[in-house]
Amino acid sequence: MDLLNTLVDKGLRRETPTRAEALAVLATTDDELLDVVAAAGKVRRHWFGRRVKLNYLVNLKSGLCPEDCSYCSQRLGSKADILKYTWLKPDEASRAAAAGLAGGAKRVCLVASGRGPTDRDVDRVSDTIKTIKEQNEDVEVCACLGLLSDGQAERLREAGADAYNHNLNTSESTYGEITTTHTYADRVDTVRKAHAAGLSACSGLIAGMGETDADLVDVVFSLRELDPDSVPVNFLIPFEGTPLAKEWNLTPQRCLRILAMVRFVCPDVEVRIAGGREVHLRTMQPLALHLANSIFLGDYLTSEGQAGKADLEMIADAGFEVEGAGEVTLPEHRAGGGCGSHAGGGACGSQGDTGCGSHERGGCGSHEGGEVCGTAPAPASAPAPAASADEPRPDLVAVRRRGAGTDLAPNA
Repeated sequence: MDLLNTLVDKGLRRETPTRAEALAVLATTDDELLDVVAAAGKVRRHWFGRRVKLNYLVNLKSGLCPEDCSYCSQRLGSKADILKYTWLKPDEASRAAAAGLAGGAKRVCLVASGRGPTDRDVDRVSDTIKTIKEQNEDVEVCACLGLLSDGQAERLREAGADAYNHNLNTSESTYGEITTTHTYADRVDTVRKAHAAGLSACSGLIAGMGETDADLVDVVFSLRELDPDSVPVNFLIPFEGTPLAKEWNLTPQRCLRILAMVRFVCPDVEVRIAGGREVHLRTMQPLALHLANSIFLGDYLTSEGQAGKADLEMIADAGFEVEGAGEVTLPEHRAGGGCGSHAGGGACGSQGDTGCGSHERGGCGSHEGGEVCGTAPAPASAPAPAASADEPRPDLVAVRRRGAGTDLAPNA
């Protein structure tokens, strides 16, 4: 396919595709899907080999956010039955981080709900960063605390933070339909503040909120212009109790096409599969490793992820290897772009329950066994029929009841 040959050539030269080419990737058919994955996989392997970076989330403060982001389980007015707790103490956060690092993660992402941190909050997080770094050698720390005020990024950097995550989420033209309590420009400003402070910037998107192909291309081209070190690609989980609870628009095939488009537009950037991969990619997750070079290990902020052991087995079975703490994540030419240029570099980021301004996974369907509220699991003698690729799968959504903020061991 001439399109794919052109995109591979451009990706190897770090040349930006045209908007028409990016749209054409999203418009490819299922019959062409493996060709698309193979082409984008060439670009991924050229810049990142077969390494997969593991990141681990610690939810420092959960729920009760004053913002109205439609995708988020922690939003103002959310009826989602998630964990709600105030700030973890530094030692509590460090213990949670240690679980992820023991599982192979090289980066810890510290996330707190809210519009943005107060100066006192920055002090709290700074103490937590210092504690984690004192107790865990070579760990990378990314903060995700919402909109930043002047000087706060610098203070986080002084405390030892390596990166800052704040997602654009969707296109500028449709942002007002998703959130009204802050603007798209506010988000761009925070990413720029992180850049200016010398933090490795991480910013990504959420797919599946009812956006058009043009919206997806718009936000990815905007991200390319901002030039973050890491671009997390999140897939909306329609969380019961939020305004987007009925938005089940994704198939595994569409998710792969979106990841391929992001890789072609951002060829030498850490592309992370973030929240929603278990729900929407499902058994196609191993194919996505040919497109993205980074994932989250274990659970997310308010929902449960795939078992950490299963993540590691998936990576090995697919012929990839976990990136070591001493390995440099980003290509050499990106040196100077934040901590991603140092040994073990990269960037944080997320959604789906994985970061500020992110989609929070979980909600109804989180009962033991994973059944939906008001339903019971099918008896063993009468298994439920297999769902088609385009049917809603609320049975795969589970509220996090373990790890940070609970007395139970984390999933890592």
